[in-house]
Amino acid sequence: MKVLNLSAAILYVSAVVFLGGCGKERANPAAEAPPKPDVISESDASLVRVDEPDHFPLATAVEHQATPELTVTGVVNPDISRNVPVISLASGRIVEIRARLGDQVHKGELLMRVQSADISGAFSDYQKALADEKVAHAQLDRSKLLFDKGAIAQKDLEFATDTEDKAQVDVRTTQEHLRVLGAQDSRPGGIVEIHAPVSGVITDQQAIASGGVQALSGPNPFTISDLSHVWIVCDVYENQLSFVRLGEYADIHLAAYPEKVLHARISNIGPILDPNIRTAKVRLQVENPGIMRVGMFVTATFHATSKISVAAVPSTAVLHLHDRDWVYIPAGDKEFRRVEVAGGSILENNLQEIHSGITAGQRVVANALELQNTVEQQ
Repeated sequence: MKVLNLSAAILYVSAVVFLGGCGKERANPAAEAPPKPDVISESDASLVRVDEPDHFPLATAVEHQATPELTVTGVVNPDISRNVPVISLASGRIVEIRARLGDQVHKGELLMRVQSADISGAFSDYQKALADEKVAHAQLDRSKLLFDKGAIAQKDLEFATDTEDKAQVDVRTTQEHLRVLGAQDSRPGGIVEIHAPVSGVITDQQAIASGGVQALSGPNPFTISDLSHVWIVCDVYENQLSFVRLGEYADIHLAAYPEKVLHARISNIGPILDPNIRTAKVRLQVENPGIMRVGMFVTATFHATSKISVAAVPSTAVLHLHDRDWVYIPAGDKEFRRVEVAGGSILENNLQEIHSGITAGQRVVANALELQNTVEQQ
């Protein structure tokens, strides 16, 4: 019995030695690598504890002289002072349309034709005036002949002269009426042609085929806009209006052409705030280089007149999370606290402005994303 126990003990020791040797031969190289820093979340969600803080080097925020900026979005609009309505002084039915919304037209270009009873009546009056003037002229010639022979008195000649003068006035008046309505006295008929009063782009169209036109009472058939200069209308919050001053300029960036930077002059600051969102309309004027279209979204940047001192940290120290900016600052032994900041422009040497949240001289984690990823992996 003792022999058996002794044999079992020898076999057990041999197996342990054999397995231990195998374990050393098949050791996992990853097990020999230094362990990852252990991050322990505290009850405060913004506070984390790191067992090896040396893995996360710190950087010192430096002081930077910055010019405060305000960036808002805006929309390109036509300059209302350069809008010209196309009107018809004759009521009637549209029989032909030659232009469409968005077309570039030139002054004098035919836009549409309108069939109008007003034209027919005006031409009828003109024809009657011509006939009356012809009769009056013949009576005046006859009166002059009779007066020279002493057959009529002076007052009869004067009456004939007055009748002729009035007949000529009627001719000129009815002729001018036709011209105002857009018709020509040499072309009888009930069709009037509507021409473009100026060159530009058709930015509004109310005329439709076979539709009606009401003289001076209905909507204008067309509106032509000169887009060589346009307006940019922005909404600026009440507490940011100090950035906006009449007569100064703002930088305009187009979403469609990010490499282009235009300079627009502030021409108006709305005197009334929107009671719902507490914003004022700010209007800028800018020369259109030919690439700005009505309805485009743009970004307008307003610059303050004086500089302020702000902190600047490495751009890698700023963590962009949930549409906000954060940095990690030391909060004691092996602890870091996440602090919300207001990030600014990117500077030279890979620095970024920090307008609030920390001050110059404070130390922050140089790579906030690395620490955040480590926190999320725990």
